[in-house]
Amino acid sequence: GILMGRKLATFFRQLKHLSFARMKLHINAVHEESGKSRLVIFCDMVWCEVRYGIGYLDYHVFGFANRRGAVRKTYMTAVQNQALTRQMNDPAYFYQLNDKIEFDTIFSDLLKRRFLDLRKTDAAGLREFCAGTEAIFCKPAGLCGGEGIQRLITADIDDYEALYDRLVKGGQLLIEEPIRQHPDMNKLCPDSVNTVRIVTLVTAQGAQMVYALARMGMGGVCVDNVSSGGMYAPVNEHGQLYRPAFCDKTGKYYERHPVTGTEITGFQIPLFDQALELCRTASRRVEEHLKYIGWDVAITPDGPVLVEGNNLPGYDMCQNAGHVDEGMLPRFEKLLGQYGMTLA
Repeated sequence: GILMGRKLATFFRQLKHLSFARMKLHINAVHEESGKSRLVIFCDMVWCEVRYGIGYLDYHVFGFANRRGAVRKTYMTAVQNQALTRQMNDPAYFYQLNDKIEFDTIFSDLLKRRFLDLRKTDAAGLREFCAGTEAIFCKPAGLCGGEGIQRLITADIDDYEALYDRLVKGGQLLIEEPIRQHPDMNKLCPDSVNTVRIVTLVTAQGAQMVYALARMGMGGVCVDNVSSGGMYAPVNEHGQLYRPAFCDKTGKYYERHPVTGTEITGFQIPLFDQALELCRTASRRVEEHLKYIGWDVAITPDGPVLVEGNNLPGYDMCQNAGHVDEGMLPRFEKLLGQYGMTLA
């Protein structure tokens, strides 16, 4: 009774912030996809929020219109994901992943590329760094989701004093060499570095992979973030893509990449075992304080390299309706069981 009361209280709290316009969009989309009446969908959405803590957006992404009671219980919710992060990751150490310069410093040998902290050098240092590369990426130390990242061709830079001042004023304090992508990964989309998100959880047996997703550009954009119009597909423990890629922008699944025509289901990520080992190595460096991390890995001709780490890994993309037949909760509980823990 108390638990249900709490869930109802949470629901009405969320109801206050609810955007009915957005909810209506999702109801219409579910109606189109499932053929169910809008009223039935609305009532079911409310029920799922109260009963399972699943909001209207996740209801749509998880395909709950076509999932029944027992299967619905297997889905990880936003609240559970946040609770797990609280259990596993100490906020005092978030900066080790969130501050890109800090991240590059801790994991410098796993990046396999040069980087420069503009706070520790001057325009001459920037010029020297640029002499060894045909392009640079200028990144803010703090933002995520591909925001504020700029690519510059070094041959086009004529005034290093002015560039240095502009970058420092704009807070783009981290300069990195570009990542050279493995030719197999170029087949997915040559316009972007197509990363693999590998989520690890530290158990009594060390860091274990919870799930992995391949993220790829749609073509014509130099970042692969789903928020920038990319696509993602699930990856099994052998590094194979086993379902079509989903694009948030279009809401469609793609058996083949719309630009390159590469077949997505059955695509093999090269050097995937090495990518897993890389994440385990990285995890060991911070596992005292950060035990649940989403690593972004790029595959180069010389092996996998780290791109960044996230202290609040997503729970929604890995439970996409077109990718899985049940939720991730049993997987998390099995791994936490090895740790002698349960999901709060």
